[in-house]
Amino acid sequence: MERRTFKTFGLLATATLITAFSACQNKDTKTTEPKKTEGTTAPVSATEKIVFVNSDSLLTKYEYFKDLKVKFEGKSKSAQADIQAKGQAFQREVAQYQQSAQTLSADQRKSTEERLARKQQELQTYQQNAGGALQNEQAAENEKLYDKVADYLKGYAKEKGYKMVLTYSKGNSAILFADESLDVTSEVIKGLNAEYSKK
Repeated sequence: MERRTFKTFGLLATATLITAFSACQNKDTKTTEPKKTEGTTAPVSATEKIVFVNSDSLLTKYEYFKDLKVKFEGKSKSAQADIQAKGQAFQREVAQYQQSAQTLSADQRKSTEERLARKQQELQTYQQNAGGALQNEQAAENEKLYDKVADYLKGYAKEKGYKMVLTYSKGNSAILFADESLDVTSEVIKGLNAEYSKK
């Protein structure tokens, strides 16, 4: 459950960031050939209107995202331990019934089996509800993450005079090549972390 949940969280967070980075739309019809990079070398010229952010770097260096990851790792482990403990208690109860089944009357066996079947169904429902609650909470946190990044990028783009902020992610990007001078990742991470540290 933990690995699947965090894979989903990572995918949702990445999708959220990709959407956020595209928040500043270019109304011009000019096309610029994007070029790939993973590091920043020179500051972006004031005449550049399109820049990009490496979302892989953002996810590993944005303190808010790191805190979210730690938070949900803890919640996922806790939920998993709780479900495991309930499952083990149920298995012990089933084992006790199996050991004493021969000494019970037919009516007692029937009522015990019905009770155990109900308990098993309740355990499955509890597991589904716990997983759903965690996913809902993650979705709400992803929405906050999106809002934080999108709001920051809107202000950042306006301040710098950029018409569009693209995102680059290795193996999952429309940007095949980007000139290193267009990479504003470090500056964006620095600004986001500074903003987050004030709260």
